[in-house]
Amino acid sequence: MTRNHPTRRTVVVSSAAAAAALLTPAAAAHAVPGRAPKAADDLQPYASYWFPDSLPSGTPGEGVVWRSLAEWTPEGDADLAFNRSTVPLAERFTPVPVSASARADRARIASLVSFHPTAGNPAQGAATADHYALTHWAYIDELVFWGGSSAEGIVLAPNAPVVDAAHRHGVPVLGNVFLPPTAYDGQLQWTRDLVQRDASGRFPVAEKMVQVATAYGFDGWFVNAETGGGDAELGRQMLAFLKELKRLGEPHGLRITWYDSMTANGSVDWQDELNASNQDFFLASDTMFVNFNWNTAKLAASGKLAEDLDRDRYELWAGVDVESNGWNTSVDWDAVLPEGADPVVSYGFYRPEWTRNHLPDGRTPEQFHAADDRFWTGESLDPARPGGSWRAPASAVADRSTVTALPFACTFNTGHGLRWYEGGTVRSEAAWNQLGLQDRLPGRRWVVRTEGARPKVTLDFADAWRGGSSVLVDGTLDAPTTVELHATRLPLSAATTVRLAHRVVSGGPVTVELGVALREPDRPGDPLTYDFLPAGKLTEGGWSEADVRLGSLGGSGTVHGLAVRLTASGPVKWRLGALAVRDADEQVAAPSGLNVDKATGDGQFRLSWQPAPGAVRHYELYRVLPGGERRFLTGTCARAAYVKGLKAAPGEKAVSFELRAVGELFTTSAPVTVTHPW
Repeated sequence: MTRNHPTRRTVVVSSAAAAAALLTPAAAAHAVPGRAPKAADDLQPYASYWFPDSLPSGTPGEGVVWRSLAEWTPEGDADLAFNRSTVPLAERFTPVPVSASARADRARIASLVSFHPTAGNPAQGAATADHYALTHWAYIDELVFWGGSSAEGIVLAPNAPVVDAAHRHGVPVLGNVFLPPTAYDGQLQWTRDLVQRDASGRFPVAEKMVQVATAYGFDGWFVNAETGGGDAELGRQMLAFLKELKRLGEPHGLRITWYDSMTANGSVDWQDELNASNQDFFLASDTMFVNFNWNTAKLAASGKLAEDLDRDRYELWAGVDVESNGWNTSVDWDAVLPEGADPVVSYGFYRPEWTRNHLPDGRTPEQFHAADDRFWTGESLDPARPGGSWRAPASAVADRSTVTALPFACTFNTGHGLRWYEGGTVRSEAAWNQLGLQDRLPGRRWVVRTEGARPKVTLDFADAWRGGSSVLVDGTLDAPTTVELHATRLPLSAATTVRLAHRVVSGGPVTVELGVALREPDRPGDPLTYDFLPAGKLTEGGWSEADVRLGSLGGSGTVHGLAVRLTASGPVKWRLGALAVRDADEQVAAPSGLNVDKATGDGQFRLSWQPAPGAVRHYELYRVLPGGERRFLTGTCARAAYVKGLKAAPGEKAVSFELRAVGELFTTSAPVTVTHPW
């Protein structure tokens, strides 16, 4: 097949095998070099991966464990408590688009992301801020936890932090089934293992896949069958397997996305469209990812055929490969997103973590987020006025939000950081990542409205109120400047109060006002109208908190948007560390039964506990040092935690742990404690 859009993939996969395979990181025909072997006393829990049934011949590489999904049971899964997502999939709404070019309820976006190599992916984050901390969930409808390789495993379950963050923003997450091309040591036996029937005609691996998804708390499977050599019978078996996987998963709300690879005759032949050769697989699935060589005619025909089959044309994802070139990728945007018209189909990004990976070693979180904002928002970095040759998602797809109920709070925590802060105080000097701790961040980053110079608005990691980051507004304010924050549908009452934690780093004084929008605009691209309420006049100094009561706005109705307006004269650096909306105080009950389940002599600990009654956002684990200092160790939405690298303080006979539950307003419970002898 001739490739219309050459990519790294088509260069490394030569000859007949080059027909457009979706490859794993570095195509992963070997174990990742440099990974230390998993020692017998290594308590680190990892994200799970399997082969469908039979294992490769030979010996796994360093740090790799070969497992059979057919033999998996939840009872035998020692890491299940660490890998289970506990955040339910939130409902979300679509506000009136902030850009006139964005379309609501039309094209959607799928994102295929490799957060880490298949093996050795920590279940609950790690001690580094260098991580693909995806935050632009507002434009994504489906996330695929991409990965898999013939040397590690080809069925991947997403790790809990990714699922927790995605669910908080209303985005379903799919595990990945990657049956590799034979050029990358794919074995047709693994395809046969996947679709095998037992003596009663059932599909045991399909049953295991549903069991894994429900036990781990994710939302379905992306099925990518690229191992060549099959025949019509294998094609029929694959179709029957998909139908059974869908039937078994539907009562649990699970979904399936099929990749345009295998055709009805069992061969691997990428069609780059929906047609008679692959339509039965599409009909057996919820969506289909169309291979990358589509064109205007193929997408138009695909959309029409989907509708002729009584399906939604936006259930087709037109693949856009950005792994190698990111926003420099050549894309025929008019084929999928014609100017001034509805999109033809939806589209899917393959490997948008380019925004991190293309940066040099030593990259900082600020550098990553600057690149990621440009990818999703465009060169203007303002979704209200997108532009440029790169058709950024904000220019075409309406943002979505899950901010619909009280209490609601955001500390602008991205899920990674250089330190951990509480109330503006550093509680740990260690770098970290844990996406499950990520806040519901503003989806429209950043809409800035001013008659003067536009300041720079970023998520910044040099200081924070809570977590690892805050919003920094940096620039010369020569006119009142409004920075829009969350799109909301929050109930308004006479008791509703908004609390801000903010500070002036330099410049000022700065007059700060809270903007509250009580209705949405009539048309896409029209601005929200805000009522502004005073939130203080700040000079240079530390963090301060301000409570703004909304009773003067009428005492009833719906809050459709929140913003801040800053007025100053000259250069200013102002930080926003927290925004909390409530109509009553929050009470958070404590967890119970904190226990050290396992420990090693080199400072590793596995702990578990019983959940706190009532609503809990997440849990935070601390070490209490001799003298009473509390040091943050980790946080998780799960009911178990792993920490490592702890050492006894001078004279310390036992290590002391403290666990607290954290509510939606970041109110913390009373602690529960446990000690363990060194």
